[in-house]
Amino acid sequence: MPDKDTIERARQDAQEGKAPSTQAGEFVREEMDHIREGKHGARSTKQAIAIGLSKARRAGVKLAPPRAGSTSARTRKQAARDSRKGRKERNAKPSSVRSKAVLRALEREPHAAASHTALARHAKRAAQARSKQARSQSAKRAARTRRAR
Repeated sequence: MPDKDTIERARQDAQEGKAPSTQAGEFVREEMDHIREGKHGARSTKQAIAIGLSKARRAGVKLAPPRAGSTSARTRKQAARDSRKGRKERNAKPSSVRSKAVLRALEREPHAAASHTALARHAKRAAQARSKQARSQSAKRAARTRRAR
């Protein structure tokens, strides 16, 4: 369950008209903080980000599932399920046994996934996977945003 502060910051981003990925970024940031605090770990930076995105979808952020070429069918299916969960009212209390089991498994994972080095490495690899045109387009969009402010 995400912290109230995180949900509030994401809601504020939504009110300001920011993109769903920006809103979801708050949940990813919270996940990185949890790993750094030692609450639990993650096998990789990619897994830590995925946990944050899943929490965002379940909290109601209108984040689309990943595209067909980038991930497995199972991941897309899970993302769609998370989005559905985020849209409807929660009436059943989550299973405490299952929650504890998930947390225990994550506690056994390493904590280096949220280090500054690991995040930088992941960002560089993610950028390399994108086309030159896509990177250029993002940079132009960022420049327009800076100019607007």
